[in-house]
Amino acid sequence: MLVGMNTAAAGGSVRLLADGNQVPVLGIGVWQVPDGRECVNAVRWALEAGYRHIDTAQAYGNEESVGRAFRDSGVPRDQVFITTKYLPRPRWNDPVAQAETSLRRLGVEQIDLYLVHWPEGGATRAWASLERAREQGLARSIGVSNFSAAELEAVIAVGTIPPAVDQVEFNPQHYRRGLLDACGRHNVAVEAYSPLGTGRYVADPTVAKIARQTGRTPAQVLLRWCVQHGLIVITKSTHQARIDENAQIFDFALSAEDMAQLDALDQTGGTDRALESKWW
Repeated sequence: MLVGMNTAAAGGSVRLLADGNQVPVLGIGVWQVPDGRECVNAVRWALEAGYRHIDTAQAYGNEESVGRAFRDSGVPRDQVFITTKYLPRPRWNDPVAQAETSLRRLGVEQIDLYLVHWPEGGATRAWASLERAREQGLARSIGVSNFSAAELEAVIAVGTIPPAVDQVEFNPQHYRRGLLDACGRHNVAVEAYSPLGTGRYVADPTVAKIARQTGRTPAQVLLRWCVQHGLIVITKSTHQARIDENAQIFDFALSAEDMAQLDALDQTGGTDRALESKWW
């Protein structure tokens, strides 16, 4: 369920997860942002612009900077949703111990959302430990990332707590309808990373045309497409002007024709896979 979708502020729209927790629809991601001033500035600017969802990961190596920016912001802890992801490599890494390490780096007492970053070693390998992390109060919600429909269903079949979220690459060129449908059947929220195709798709002719017609930027069009498909969307920038621009997606709507034209850009055949090729 999406709540507050007509609110213009970046932090004004939230998604109700199946476990009863709420997650802001728009988040700032820090993939490939170096630990240090650049990461601190990006997160600080996002919080100043009204973002209330920060997405990091153990693999990114910048959890300390995320925590520093959050603490320096003065925004109350209960108003900021922090996601981090378990690094499943090497395979003997314990998700519970790694969550405790992430909490120390972030400087918080609880992770709002803890994800298995990718299904290395098998879809179900780490799930029991993620459930234990939640039971011990280290994380409020748990989920997965880069899991296909089949991998998601394998986790649901063996677990006692279903994933609240599946975070995958999602944009008009990667319109994973089969995966979106599978998540919908199991009441798993889909989070879109790389909603701009790491910047490649802002120059797409169809996106540019719709941006001109709506008086919006191509990035705003791509982000709004995600929102109108009911997705939580994680956008990334280290430039303050773009961070501010990307927040302005809740005060306009794309028409049904606009959405259909963007849907038609899909290059995956409506796949239920999370990735076209694995990196592990």
